[in-house]
Amino acid sequence: MQTELSALRLEVMQFIGKRLDSLIEEYLRPVEEYWQPADMLPDFSQENFVQEVKLLQESCRDLPYDYMAVLIGDTITEEALPTYESWLMDVVGVDQVGEPESGWVKWVRSWTAEENRHGDLLNKYLYLSGRVNMREMEVSTQYLISDGFDIGTGRDPYRNFVYTSFQELATNVSHRRTATLAKKYGNPHLSKICGVIASDEMRHAKAYKTFVSRIFEVDPSEMMLALEDMMKKKIVMPAHFLRETGVKMGATFSHFSDAAQRLGVYTTNDYIDILDSLLLEWNIGDVRDLSEGAERARDYLMALPARLRRIADRTKVPELEYAFSWIR
Repeated sequence: MQTELSALRLEVMQFIGKRLDSLIEEYLRPVEEYWQPADMLPDFSQENFVQEVKLLQESCRDLPYDYMAVLIGDTITEEALPTYESWLMDVVGVDQVGEPESGWVKWVRSWTAEENRHGDLLNKYLYLSGRVNMREMEVSTQYLISDGFDIGTGRDPYRNFVYTSFQELATNVSHRRTATLAKKYGNPHLSKICGVIASDEMRHAKAYKTFVSRIFEVDPSEMMLALEDMMKKKIVMPAHFLRETGVKMGATFSHFSDAAQRLGVYTTNDYIDILDSLLLEWNIGDVRDLSEGAERARDYLMALPARLRRIADRTKVPELEYAFSWIR
């Protein structure tokens, strides 16, 4: 049964892949024409480099503890990119050995190249800020990459594109909120950095949402069942195995998540709002030609946001701040 399912997925992926070049052009930017981390950081070759670094450090001095924790956690998440690329390269329909120039392989590589700039920029900024124990942050990054992750998708492109659609929207929210808060805290430089990253994440989200829309056009029942399965499992964050020196795998993630909730950077209600937006984007309530099982899945999905909101109303976030090893 699994072999048959993979064969059907492959057929759909090959069909959609024939029209992928136009989406790559629409949702990714030409390398030479787009921003690079060096564009937004002090230039070592300039005489005023030391002065600019001092100004950068002064602007970071009064950033709240929870804000620093979230910014560092976001950076570690972005820098675990090798895990995400290797995972997507193993999805059914993406074959970098057999079809190295296929649309899907080009997409994964080009998407990875754009995403790579995010961790690079944030890492350098945090290094210059003087507020971060870089070694401890780097240890967490290495752990996160070496520990890998399991996002509940297997090699199924349908489930993977549900995950990436959701996750790109979540990272957009997180970076957009850190941009807003940085401006509030009197740091327009950091606000701009977080803002440009958020903009990338939104473009990428639009692409992955389009992939799912096109699958719904040709295989609605299986796509509906895949969406139901992912929402029943819950969308885990890519850093859900986050840890620090001397703690168990995943032990730091809950503290990072609590800090984000306290700040309002990414909350339980944001999770529900993203789900709501995807149900609307994919027009779930009006998808036709569904199997009996897919109809039941649709009913479950349409009722899910209200159910999650009832649970969210009873959720309390710890008020106590955790002592992260990353922050000086």
